[in-house]
Amino acid sequence: MDESRPETVVVIDDDRAIRLSCEKILVRSGYEVACFENGALGLEAVADRKPALVLVDLKMPGISGLEVIARVREIDPTAVVIVITGYASIESAVDAMKAGAYDFLPKPFSPDELRLVVGRGLEKRRLVQEARRGELERELLKRRFVTFVSHQLKSPLVAVHQYLEVLKRLGDTDEVRPKREMWLDRCLERTDELTSIIEDWLTLASLEQASFSRTREVVDVRSTIRKLVEGYEGTAAERSVALNADLPASPCPVSGDPTCLAVLFDNLIVNAIRYNRPGGSVTVRAECRPGEVVVSVADTGIGIPESCLPLLFDEFFRVGGRGEGSSGTGLGLPISRRIATEHGGVIDVQSVEGSGSTFTVRLPRHELEGAPDVAGADTALEEMSLP
Repeated sequence: MDESRPETVVVIDDDRAIRLSCEKILVRSGYEVACFENGALGLEAVADRKPALVLVDLKMPGISGLEVIARVREIDPTAVVIVITGYASIESAVDAMKAGAYDFLPKPFSPDELRLVVGRGLEKRRLVQEARRGELERELLKRRFVTFVSHQLKSPLVAVHQYLEVLKRLGDTDEVRPKREMWLDRCLERTDELTSIIEDWLTLASLEQASFSRTREVVDVRSTIRKLVEGYEGTAAERSVALNADLPASPCPVSGDPTCLAVLFDNLIVNAIRYNRPGGSVTVRAECRPGEVVVSVADTGIGIPESCLPLLFDEFFRVGGRGEGSSGTGLGLPISRRIATEHGGVIDVQSVEGSGSTFTVRLPRHELEGAPDVAGADTALEEMSLP
């Protein structure tokens, strides 16, 4: 639908005064209006113009209003039908609703009453269309997911199968042993890739089922970051990347699921190392501000093209041409954003292609009950000896 065009309303009524009145009121309200004196002409217009809303009189010569309603529903189920009649009764209203009408407007009616019922009908139509678009998007995502799963799982499995086939044919000589070690290492690398893919999918499924991050406890973000940085020092060194943590002396308390928060920051740190340059650096910084805890992961890597930034947190999106180690599910950043959102926070990115990227996470700071001030809360948290 062209959002710039006015919505079309078709009026079907054998009373010329009603048609003229409806047209005048609705055109002034910004709608495109077409009026017809009988059901046959009105149905032709519905089939041709695909209006958003149809106003139809119940009592007309020829095709009855009830038949018009049923035929409109067959032609375009998305069109909203509103009945206008001077013979309003409970029975006629029930019959009209059964035939597919959305609302009922008895004659005589005021301009405000007409505008109200039309506006309400069009709003209902917009909500239905949004719901259907959401269903379509979910269906397309499911299909895309199945295709993606098939490809992502098949590729490493085929590779492992080929490596094993080679290993079967190798003998057991001094010459062959180094080759065997190489093929086994490659098998292990591909199975690690499969494990990573499956873990990402399971995490995403947990998020979709709203079963993730249900645990709520006070977490000192410094501890989470410190453990992650220590765990990735070896990986960073292998890639000649300096990995640094800039953490404050005071605690950075947030309320959340410690596992989820670890996944959130783990994804950001892994990407910062993976898409860096030999001799580059990654700095993970935490800062406790009034009302919020801010964590940034800055790298001096290859950066992200500006055109890719709006899509970066979309599921399955991957930036092409990012060099060695760019394989992945395209789920890490969407998962990170979902976790940040579930914790009442936000995540954003600033990046210049060729100059590195900085991801920033802002989470609500946890204030301990009864803490007289920020300093007092920090002291109390230290005394709790959080992990």
